[in-house]
Amino acid sequence: MKHPFLLQAVWNGGRNSEGQIEAGQLRTRISIPKEMGGPGTGTNPDEMLLGAAATCYIITLAAMLERSGISAESLTLESEGIVDVTNNIFTYESIKHKPLIVLPADAPEEILTKAELLAHKAESSCMISRAIAGNVALASEPKIIRAEG
Repeated sequence: MKHPFLLQAVWNGGRNSEGQIEAGQLRTRISIPKEMGGPGTGTNPDEMLLGAAATCYIITLAAMLERSGISAESLTLESEGIVDVTNNIFTYESIKHKPLIVLPADAPEEILTKAELLAHKAESSCMISRAIAGNVALASEPKIIRAEG
């Protein structure tokens, strides 16, 4: 079964203009970031790629934890994308995910170990990660803790 996704974009003007995109529930302005010589008035492809990778990763991780019978009290994520600019050539170099999984206070050590294993495995199981693998270095640095209690 195939699932089509449609995005519509409008861009009126040159490099330093801004545009809009709409795709399903996503509706936002787009522009080149200030750090890359643009106006920085909307989101940009670098943030969107990071957002796609991060949302795919955290949803995949949540599903893997659930399927394994692991109930997290909290699951949060910080992700960092690095773009290299050399000789005016922009290259998306790496994405690092840093999930924080808070498990129940009485969670046994083997559940913490399993949650960490799944946090690493989620990277290679995510559809977006698989799409960019080989072009962008991917890593995860999970932190697994027990809730206070």
